Formats: sequence, C-alpha cells, structure tokens
Amino acid sequence: MRLSDKKGVRFDPARYFTPQAQARRARQQLPAFEASDLPVRADYLAGITAVADTVTLVSRWFNAVACRATPAQAAVLRSLPGVVAVEAWPQASGALASRRPVPTAALQPLEPPAKLISANDYLLARRQTAHLDGAALRADGLDGRGLRIAVFDVGFRGLPEHPAFQELVKSKRIVATHDFLKNRDNVYQTGSHGIEVMGCLAGRLPAGLGGVPGPALGLAPAAEYLLARTEQLGRERYAEEEAWLAAVEWADKLGVDIINSSLAYTEQRYFPEQMNGHRSLISRAANLAARKGILVVSAAGNDGDNDWLRIGTPADADSVLAIGGLDPETGLHAEFSSYGPTADRRAKPNLAAFGIVLTTTPKGYERLEGTSFSAPLVAGFAACLWQKNRQLTAMQLFKGMEKSAELFPYFDYAHGYGRPRYQHFVPKPGPKPTAALTPTFDFVQHDSLIAIVIRSEAAMRPAEMLPLMVEQGEAAAQVTSELSEPKASAETPVPPVGREQPATAGGPPLAPLPEPHYPAYLYWNLADRRGVLRRYETRAVTQRLVVQVPRRLLQKGDVLKVYFKGYTGTYSE
Repeated sequence: MRLSDKKGVRFDPARYFTPQAQARRARQQLPAFEASDLPVRADYLAGITAVADTVTLVSRWFNAVACRATPAQAAVLRSLPGVVAVEAWPQASGALASRRPVPTAALQPLEPPAKLISANDYLLARRQTAHLDGAALRADGLDGRGLRIAVFDVGFRGLPEHPAFQELVKSKRIVATHDFLKNRDNVYQTGSHGIEVMGCLAGRLPAGLGGVPGPALGLAPAAEYLLARTEQLGRERYAEEEAWLAAVEWADKLGVDIINSSLAYTEQRYFPEQMNGHRSLISRAANLAARKGILVVSAAGNDGDNDWLRIGTPADADSVLAIGGLDPETGLHAEFSSYGPTADRRAKPNLAAFGIVLTTTPKGYERLEGTSFSAPLVAGFAACLWQKNRQLTAMQLFKGMEKSAELFPYFDYAHGYGRPRYQHFVPKPGPKPTAALTPTFDFVQHDSLIAIVIRSEAAMRPAEMLPLMVEQGEAAAQVTSELSEPKASAETPVPPVGREQPATAGGPPLAPLPEPHYPAYLYWNLADRRGVLRRYETRAVTQRLVVQVPRRLLQKGDVLKVYFKGYTGTYSE
C-alpha cells in the first residue's frame, strides 16, 4: 500500500549510510540524501501493523508497505490515516536468466561428481575475459579493487569452501550477506545459481605451483561483494520483487557501486506489452537506484528461442544496462539470448558478452550457457572502468560503455552495441583525431535497389582479395536476394544468418590465442524516422557485393545503417 507523506520524520544520513555510501554520493555530486531515503512514518506503520496479518516489506524509496491481509483487513487498511491506495499483488512466477533450471533438493538431492577442466574449457575461460580486453585491463592494474558489487540471486551454496573463492574469502571481501526471503544473513544454504554467477565476477581457476592464484574467470576478482538472496527455489512468487526492492535499498545503504541481477521476469508474471521499463516493481526500483549513483547490470533473458522472444524485467528499465549473450564460436548473438526492443520500442539490449562460459559450481567448474553469465562479465568490466575513472557518474559510465562498444553507433536488437572495449577509455598521446574513419564500403544506387559493396582496400584478407561477386552456387543466390522475407526484423527476430565456424569449432584449439579471430561480419539495419528498427541482419562477408536492399523497402524518413570493419555508414532517400 502507498502512503501519503513523511511529515515530521527525522533523518541523519551520516548515521544511516555507511562511509562508502556517503563517498559514492559525494563523488557523483549527489545530495547527501533525498526524500526517498527518509524512513516511513512510524505512526502510519504502527496502524498498518495493528490491522494486517504480517508486514513483509517496508520501503523507504516508495513510501510503501507490503503485507498479508484478508479482504476484510484490506478494507480497513484503506481507511487508515496516511494510506493512499491498497493494491493486491498478482501471484505468479519468474525465471532465472540461465539456460539450466536451478535444481531443487527434491529433484536433485546429490551433486554431480566434479569434472576435470579440459583444454577447450581452459581456453574458453581465458577467452571470456580476453574478449572484454582482460589482458589490457590486467596490464593497467585494473581488477575491480575499491569497488563494491552486489549480486542478487537465488543462493550461493558452496561458495565459502570453493577453491575459486579462497582468496576472496580469506581477504574478507564478502562484506555483507542477507537472505531477504527468510530474513537471515546466511545465503549459502539454498541454490547454486549465485555461485555460478559469482564465478564470472570473482572466481579463479585452480591455483598453480606454489599456490599462485589461477587465472580469473571474471574481471573483478579484487572487488568487495555483497551477496543477497532474493530468489526462491522451485516455485516463485511476487514476493521476490519485494525482496529485490528490499535488497537494493540495503545495498544502497551499504555503499554498493554496481548491482548484478541475473534474473528476468517474463510471461509467468507479465504480458509482453508490460515490458516498458516502468510497469514492474523492480524496473522502477532499478531506475531509482541509478538516480542514486548505482550502476545496475541486468541479464537480458533467455527467451530468444521461445515464444516470448523479448527481454524481461528489470532489463527493460531505461537506466539498467541490459546485457545480451554472444556465442564464443562465432562472436555473434547466441540463439537463446532474448531480443529487444522494449514494449515501448526503446533500444535494448545495450551491450553483449559471452553467454557460454566456464564458471564455478558447488562441485568444481563447468561450462554453462545463459545471459546470467554475460551480465557479470560486463559488470566486472564496468568495475574496472570505474576503478580507473572514479570521477564518472553511474550514467556517464553507462553511456561511456555504450559508446566504447565494438559496433557503436550501429545497433540492433540482437547484439545491442556489441561488446564494450577498454581502449575507448584509454587516453591517447598527441592531439585528438578529428577525421572520420576511412569508409570500408559504398552505397551504390540502382533504379530498384541499393547495393552495399565492400571497397577493394577493405576486402583484403591475408591470402586473397574478395571477388566482386560469386558467380555460382548458393552463396550468390543468398547474397543477391531481394530480402523480401524479413530475416531478423523487429517483428520476427531470428539468429543471424551466414555464420562461419572458426577453425576451433568442434575440436581442440588450433592456436594458443586467448581470443578467437572471427571473420569480418557486416551488420545492417533499416530504421524508421523514430529510430525503431524494421529489420536487421548480420552477414559473413564472402564477396564484395554483400547485400542489395530493394528501394521499395525504404519508406519516407527511413535510414539504412551499415557497419563493417569499424566503419558505420548511413543512407536515406
């Protein structure tokens, strides 16, 4: 129920907020507190407690109280002083943003035996951080040190004893834990999804000779962590969104900088048209957290290959950094990763990272898939950037990461702006370049179509130059088609076509490189005058004439945008 005011409430921010929380606000030139930080009026709360069966949540941020009450009690609550509205919560369930269901004790009482780490698994572990410039970050001494990261999840069973986290535990960098469903501090008894997510933030591979720490599975092994249980095993209730709200207020008070939320609520609780960034309780809470200087990183969801298709909440929130999943074998959108846009047609996801990773489980290490793991990889990257640029506000970091991304300013609903890159944040010596990047392709106008032709200097590969056209076979038919059927549009998103498998697919790696060399893909989209994509596609470039777009597809105000080898060009009529 929503309350009317906070008149007469006394509040001392220096006693309520930890020094870390006060410092975060000061760095970002935010006020020491605002009205939403004030506590709920004690007299209003006392009146509600006297009527309701049980009070389950008291929210400062929303000046609201959640409770269990009968219809008769609800009628009495509506008449109490200070109560503006009483609303009933819907009863439904959500889903974690991983591809493997979290087992309940009844379904899987025993842990599987520990697996040995294969050469391919070890290489994947190196690539998942190398793909986000892990080597350059480490060379600059960036590992998340000085940042506080909160992880909201289903539980962290096995984490204190796991060898991957011994350094984290020994140095006492898990600074707070709380189970918001059972109202206790122990978060290590239920659920293993949290330890899997933590692996992609602070986990390490087994130590080497002499106890030397193993390679990091994530990018923020030196950060401090707050672990919150907000999700329930087996069945899920709307109370989880209450728990998420309680956890974010707790994390704010304790001075968290970044929140990783690897969960997504979709069809079991909401309709697609409600994914607009302000319908769900947690999307509104996440936006408010951003206003208080916290970067919220959320998994986009794993509905790309089912009927729901779209991102879930809180990834739909405007100020939440929504992360999609990439396939390590291709560097392209992983088919399970949810697609944008939001219900009100805003651009989502924002960024992308590997959605297939090597990470920690209660019994060791395992290769898992899901955007649950893309999000913490990017959250760790963000921690490193903030460590280097502590003067940035949360939204400056948010926008900076988007602009740093590999595809920016190109965007599509599968990849977002792509993976963020560190070099964007590294000052370069000498004067700043003013000239635009050299074009790598041309738009060639014909009577009925627009051809996208790779420039000869951009068509060079190590051993050959791409032909202008392939004269025979399916490749020629495929790339010169009129694209009359939408292959990856906003209405019918599908995985990108024309993928090439690198030499390492299906067998042992052929080269000891931490990051695979993907083919040079061409990305193109067609957007209306509002910037809403009507179609988009990714193509593996096998010839210089890549795409021919029928001019009849371009409506008034439409913009055709193409990205290839670091250059983005636009065409409109």
